[in-house]
Amino acid sequence: MAEDNRAFTAASFNTYLTEEKKLVGVRCRACGTLSPEPRPMCHSCHGRDMEWYEFSGKGRLSTFTCISIVPARMMEKGYGRDNPYCTGIVTLEEGPRLSARIVGVDAANPEDIKTGTEVILDLAEVDSESPTPTFRPA
Repeated sequence: MAEDNRAFTAASFNTYLTEEKKLVGVRCRACGTLSPEPRPMCHSCHGRDMEWYEFSGKGRLSTFTCISIVPARMMEKGYGRDNPYCTGIVTLEEGPRLSARIVGVDAANPEDIKTGTEVILDLAEVDSESPTPTFRPA
């Protein structure tokens, strides 16, 4: 992906996720640090020689929360007190962590959801109007 000259912005990240069906972040060419956020500067060495990096889409669920008091956009999708949804922090196989929606789990019974569960990217569940990386148990 080194030849891709797109700006390191949320808009570019969203295009990769929703149109090209890729989970990308950036890699610093100077020190090799990976970041799941599109940023023009390395948060480790502060270098500006960045390139897009495609992640494998595999990881582990590090922590999670099940949400039943939902924002309006999730209420419109049918979520709420009687139908909560799950979000969490996923540690990607490559090392970085990112916030993601977790599907394929029973959010009404959070005691059945286990941290450390292997998860994979589920691009079919990504909302094009509010793109958020989405993972499900592997």
